[in-house]
Amino acid sequence: MREGDRGMSKPEKLMMIVDKGCFRPSDRYTSDRLRSRGYKTGDVVSAAITKPRNPRFNRLVHRIGQLCAANIEEFSGMDAHQAIKRLQLESGVACEEIAIKVPGLGMLMHRTPRSLSFESMDEGEYREAARGICRWIAQQYWPSMTAEQVEEMADSFVGDV
Repeated sequence: MREGDRGMSKPEKLMMIVDKGCFRPSDRYTSDRLRSRGYKTGDVVSAAITKPRNPRFNRLVHRIGQLCAANIEEFSGMDAHQAIKRLQLESGVACEEIAIKVPGLGMLMHRTPRSLSFESMDEGEYREAARGICRWIAQQYWPSMTAEQVEEMADSFVGDV
C-alpha cells in the first residue's frame, strides 16, 4: 500500500543499489517511480535505509521454533510461532519493555515480543534476534551446545513446514 491509499500508511519501499558513494535505482520500476514523484538529480530527500531480508535466513527462526516444539518438553504442544514468541518473552530478545507501577508491589517490567515479520524488521535486526534466541536456547535448555550449534541444528531441522 502506498501513502495516500486509505490515509497515511507505510511509505512505498523502493529498491536501491549501493554504488560508490551513492544509491541508485535497482530496476526500471524504481526509476519510473522516482521520476513520477518528481525527484531529479541533485534533489535532497530523506530516506530510511534497510536491507531486505534473505528468504533463506528468514526461514531459520521458524525452524528454531519447530526444533524447540519438537525437542524441548517445555514447548511441547506449541507450534513454531508460539515457541518463538515464548522464547522472545523469556530471553527479552526483540521485545519492547514497559515499566508498570503495581500498587503494593512497585514497578514491574512487562515484555511484549516484537514482530519478526519481513516488513517489521530488517536483515541486521533479524539476524541479531535469531542469534540472541539461539544463545538463550543454548544457555537455558541445551547448555552443552553453543549458540552456533543450535543455529546449525535449526537450519538443518526438517519438521512440518
